Amino acid sequence: MTALEAGMLGQVLLLALAVTGALLVGTRWRSRVIGTLCALLAAAGIVTGAIALFGGEGSLTIPTALPMDPLVLSPDRLGGLVMMVVSAVGVLASLFGIGSARVASASRTSWVSMAVFLFGMQLVPAATDIVSFLLFWEIMTLGSTALLLAHHATRGTVASAIVWYSAMSQLSFFFVLAGFAVLAAATGGTGFSGLATVDPASWQASLAFVLLLLGFGGKAELVPLHVWVPRVLPEAPGHVAAAMSGAMVNIGVYGALLVCVRLLPNGPAWWGVLLMALGGLSALYGILQASVASNLKVLLAYSTTENMGLVFLGLGASVLLRADDATAAADAALVAALLLMVSHAAFKATLFLGAGAIARSTGEMNLDRLGGLGSRMPWTAATFGAAAMGAAALPVTSGFVAEWMLLQALIHGSRVDGEVVSVTASVAMPLAVAVIALTAGLALLTFVKAYGIAFLARPRSPKATQAREVPVIMRVSLVLGALGVIALGLVPGPLAVAIASAVGPAFAPDVRTVGLAGVDARGIDAVLDPTTFVVLAALLLVPVLIALFASARRHPTRTSPLPWAGGGSRLRPRMQYTATSYAEPLVRVFDDVLRPSRDVEVTHVGESRYLVERVHVEQSVSDVIETRFYRPMLNAAQRFGILARRAQNGSIHRYLSYSFVALLSVLIVVSL
Repeated sequence: MTALEAGMLGQVLLLALAVTGALLVGTRWRSRVIGTLCALLAAAGIVTGAIALFGGEGSLTIPTALPMDPLVLSPDRLGGLVMMVVSAVGVLASLFGIGSARVASASRTSWVSMAVFLFGMQLVPAATDIVSFLLFWEIMTLGSTALLLAHHATRGTVASAIVWYSAMSQLSFFFVLAGFAVLAAATGGTGFSGLATVDPASWQASLAFVLLLLGFGGKAELVPLHVWVPRVLPEAPGHVAAAMSGAMVNIGVYGALLVCVRLLPNGPAWWGVLLMALGGLSALYGILQASVASNLKVLLAYSTTENMGLVFLGLGASVLLRADDATAAADAALVAALLLMVSHAAFKATLFLGAGAIARSTGEMNLDRLGGLGSRMPWTAATFGAAAMGAAALPVTSGFVAEWMLLQALIHGSRVDGEVVSVTASVAMPLAVAVIALTAGLALLTFVKAYGIAFLARPRSPKATQAREVPVIMRVSLVLGALGVIALGLVPGPLAVAIASAVGPAFAPDVRTVGLAGVDARGIDAVLDPTTFVVLAALLLVPVLIALFASARRHPTRTSPLPWAGGGSRLRPRMQYTATSYAEPLVRVFDDVLRPSRDVEVTHVGESRYLVERVHVEQSVSDVIETRFYRPMLNAAQRFGILARRAQNGSIHRYLSYSFVALLSVLIVVSL
């Protein structure tokens, strides 16, 4: 038995232990025991993925009672990388779940579902054929659905979210199944090695590509298939939302990588254009909705749509540039897409865990009612701040390195050996750069709002005033996530090299480490060494900080009333920005896109027309795609259902007439 086989067998055994323990262990110890087993299951996934990433070989064969070949699990390097990423998020979510578990989340159903959910995510990248891929895909989906259902009894809004999630999940599964069916019909087999023989220039390949893109894009939250995200993630507990946003969406990315890197490499240029268009639209729409959201979890959910849009933008740029023979830039764009995926897993999992910590301490997710958490929850504030810096792509974080690599690939992709590439690429690359610049600016504004108002402003509600830090085990999970964000930003070289090896042998990006574990993309002459930069900056700042400290000792600070506050020495919460007022300029600028609804109620003093006693303003921003695209279709389907119901009036004579007409129609068709 090889190490890879032993790792996968260990995952199966740990799943069995976790499920059995969840059914047998009592309520008092259930969260600690099963949470630990789930963390061990995820840790086993990290080990197995690492073995596959660094070239380990082996396979786990699962026989079936059906008249078909047995299921074979054997992750390659790319699958090993994705398995490591989702398993790392699983460790953080499991540890956090131990501390955050309450009545609903400590139930047998929730912990069994958590173990099944993690197991399904881990083994999707290990599948080697269509059947095993779809089997573990559905295990992952059913596990996540059951996790949400565990809170149905205590939170009524979960029911609506589950309906949307289930519908979009099954729609995604249908598209994936249809896409694989087209490839299987063209090759006569279900193994991925056989599917890879399809000619990318054939119509079967193009049809399968579109279907699979819709299926995997639905799981990866691409617009317009993202509508389940702002409903589901705010309703999920912090650790469940972290696992779904930080890990599950990356399974959708893996599906797209499987198509573009393994099954159908070297596709036509229009595939890249389609990927870039969907990615750019998702990035802009997601960050725009996040920038005006007042609910912290809704903000983070839409931010996930933006991050996944950037990943698909990089993947599309790689496909387009490869079609134009800009191989070096295409390889760099592919590495950037994978860096974005790993980076997103680190900072978004930490952000959702931080939101879960806030929800546990305050019971509030509305930023307009938070504030002052920086002094009351210092561990949460520090870790959330580090993750927010990563989401805003600020230097010394993983988000900055990933977006820097993507920008370098796009800038160098407009020319090959000094000659301009095709018109399509020449237009697409600058537009993509503009999209990244706009999303980066809006992301910075969004997370300044989220962090500043939640942690730095004065508390705006009694719950925020009474907030306390979360238990130690939850803080450990937050710290590990934040350290991952900073570590990937300071020493990105080893990760970039591992990613470059993961996409081989079909592609061979020339990426190496430089300096103190920086990134050297030799194919496009781009070098980034964050550690050296930090060391030099520290050497320059130390004398400045010493001088400032000495000056402060000689000239102590004096406190005096603020003249612009009417003599008051402290600002009141009502005198500070809220999340709604902070985003108001953006709402006005993008009014035609966001279509906000406002309700202003003015109460006058007595019978006076001029003296105002109170002004109440309510503003809400709905998802335009849901209201303008999905709602009309759902209303039309409902009207059709009402009309169709009239055909079933209970009359046996009418039912016999239906049967006669159907039989007559079949006979006419057969005779013709």
